[in-house]
Amino acid sequence: MSAAARLSPVSSPRLRVLIADDERDAVATLAALLSDEGHEVREIYRGDAVVNHVIDFMPHVVLLDIGMPGLNGYDVAKNLRAACGDKCPVLIAVTAWAKGRHRMHGKIAGFTKYVTKPYDPTALIALLPTLVPQPFAA
Repeated sequence: MSAAARLSPVSSPRLRVLIADDERDAVATLAALLSDEGHEVREIYRGDAVVNHVIDFMPHVVLLDIGMPGLNGYDVAKNLRAACGDKCPVLIAVTAWAKGRHRMHGKIAGFTKYVTKPYDPTALIALLPTLVPQPFAA
């Protein structure tokens, strides 16, 4: 963490963020950036493990790749919406699947936002607190 970041308070709410993506290096980088901002982060690399981790971790936000082993992100999103109902975390697709049909499938699956890879990590991190309906304490 930079000296400036340590000296200034976190201006956005601290969030629990679950990153689900099979690209381990990208996940590690994003997780480190989110942690530096004061967020609590967990990483998952298979789609079929996401629902259990959401129930255990209760994240505010799930950053979810679409093309993952085990279960694709569309099916994960549908399963989460069915399992969590109104208490479902904010779901953000973070994927290289960028065609119109992919975005349409994302909307149907229940994603709040669709972010296309490659993305600006700083912009993605700044977006998170704007999508959470209420501020949360650490």
